[in-house]
Amino acid sequence: MSLKVGIIGCGGIATGKHLPALAKIKEVELVAFCDVILERAEKSCEEYGSEEAKVFSDYQEMLAACDLDLVHVLTPNSSHAEISIAAMEVGCHVMCEKPMAKTSVEAKKMLAAAKKTGKKLTIGYQNRFRKDSQYLHTVCSEGELGDIYFGKAHAIRRRAVPTWGVFLDEEAQGGGPLIDIGTHALDLTLWMMNNYKPKFVVGTAYRKLAEMENAANAWGSWDPKEYKVEDSAFGFITMENGATIFLEASWALNSLDVKEAKTTLCGTKAGADMNDGLTINGEDHSTLYEKKIELEPGGVDFYDGASDDPAYNEARAWIDAILNDTEPLVKPEQALVVTEILEAMYQSSASGEPVYFEQ
Repeated sequence: MSLKVGIIGCGGIATGKHLPALAKIKEVELVAFCDVILERAEKSCEEYGSEEAKVFSDYQEMLAACDLDLVHVLTPNSSHAEISIAAMEVGCHVMCEKPMAKTSVEAKKMLAAAKKTGKKLTIGYQNRFRKDSQYLHTVCSEGELGDIYFGKAHAIRRRAVPTWGVFLDEEAQGGGPLIDIGTHALDLTLWMMNNYKPKFVVGTAYRKLAEMENAANAWGSWDPKEYKVEDSAFGFITMENGATIFLEASWALNSLDVKEAKTTLCGTKAGADMNDGLTINGEDHSTLYEKKIELEPGGVDFYDGASDDPAYNEARAWIDAILNDTEPLVKPEQALVVTEILEAMYQSSASGEPVYFEQ
């Protein structure tokens, strides 16, 4: 069986993640490409499209003209909900890039559309598909850490502000590093804890380095006039069951403690962290231990072990969920909670007050 796939948004996340991964899956036929900059759609089509593939600059025209099985929505955050809902309403399953939406109201509308249409909806949290994430999730699910009552969600860059596209545009994205990379760290942490019931959130967002001229940066100096979002944000999340999570996110921060899309977990039986590889720590027979998890087999001449390609693993699992009519690993209900917490952090930072959730 071949699934006809349409791509909406042919920028960096499409060409760097989704298209190379989908191209490796034999059950996929890339038949439609859409981007507001037509040249980008044409370039993606030329490299990845089927012989009959078409290009569009208007997603509504694409949805009307093409008989698609699924769509990947890879556009700025502000249009995630509008496009995803339109695609589901014409009968397409939807993979939407993270975060689920710019606001929780929009995310709830996406979830409602999925339930109404019966179409599958998933969100692009590919870090769940890393080997260390999969291993740690199994450890957590089997209760080896016990009751996980404290977690840290890490998304810290020292100087890596994305200076292209609309990353610095608050209107298009809804925020900066918190909604961009903090969302991955929070998703990982909630998933490991299997806890999606927040009670209240306290958050602070800072613009302390955004005004710097000629700043050192991985992708070249940013323009302070265009930098409309925070450069770092920090939050404290208390869950209904009393568990707490500390979330840290930055694109620019004077820190050497750099880690991205990582989690630290503390449970009643053991703890775990991804800071320098995956380590499990605990106490056994009145003795403390640290267990470093070796995820690559290695040790064989001319063979480096299986590659860890989260983008391909994510795409493969998503396509399998459609072919086998099973639930995707990343459920929209889970992604909605991530969006709600991030939104509450921004609200708390603006008001200086905690934000409480309805019980």
